[in-house]
Amino acid sequence: MTATNPLIEPVVKRVQAILLEAGATPRTGRMLPGVGVLPPEASIASLIDHTLLKADASARQIEKLCFEAREYGFASVCVNSAYVPLAASLLADTPVIVCTVAGFPLGATLPQVKVYEAQEAIAAGAREVDMVLHVGALKARDLVAVFEEITEVAEMCHDHDALCKVILETSMLDDEEIVMGCQLARMAGADFVKTSTGFGGGGATVEHITLMRQVVGEGVGVKASGGVRDLTTARTLITAGANRLGASAGVSIALEELGERNRQANDGETPGDY
Repeated sequence: MTATNPLIEPVVKRVQAILLEAGATPRTGRMLPGVGVLPPEASIASLIDHTLLKADASARQIEKLCFEAREYGFASVCVNSAYVPLAASLLADTPVIVCTVAGFPLGATLPQVKVYEAQEAIAAGAREVDMVLHVGALKARDLVAVFEEITEVAEMCHDHDALCKVILETSMLDDEEIVMGCQLARMAGADFVKTSTGFGGGGATVEHITLMRQVVGEGVGVKASGGVRDLTTARTLITAGANRLGASAGVSIALEELGERNRQANDGETPGDY
């Protein structure tokens, strides 16, 4: 059991005091109370948001992404909003969710633009929205602005039965800022906190995932994204506290897991679950 980082409590109290003094209060609660709990006996594949967010992604590539998500039983496909209608049509009548992004990848758009992005994407069939918080505002300690922005997007998502994930871009933050971002997201009613866009120069680390989980507890999900390319890395991040993975290498991870399960079955072993 990892000892709780001593930085967390004083930073959390400071964030709470700042919001209290400003009269900033959340207008929404999380959609699923147990969203931060790892499902029992879940496969690694079932925790993956199968992701393609490149600027040059084509409709044919999105079709392939959706086919793979259906075949391997991924949690969702994560696509830019222009492809949400296509993904939603291809994944209708399947358990695979359509996830999209808002304020991506920089996070420096106006809050009302992120709200509008979320609203339009949800209307087109998205059921999860990964929003990038305003990293510059967080680093400048404009905590009320960050809180209000997250609250507005989360409120829009929840009004339309969608989940809201908050991308922190952890590679640009120090530990204090990660704690602040997680606590703001938690208090604003976001459903998940997420490490990275994959476009910010760094990805998920065990240290950051551990810290994020310690801040949010089991009431909020933790999504590890950026650099998740193999089964070993996926397992390590889940052990550290992630209960969702963002990956463009989902198929190779799923095939690794399937091969391992087949070997264990042939050897008469019980496959390991997470």
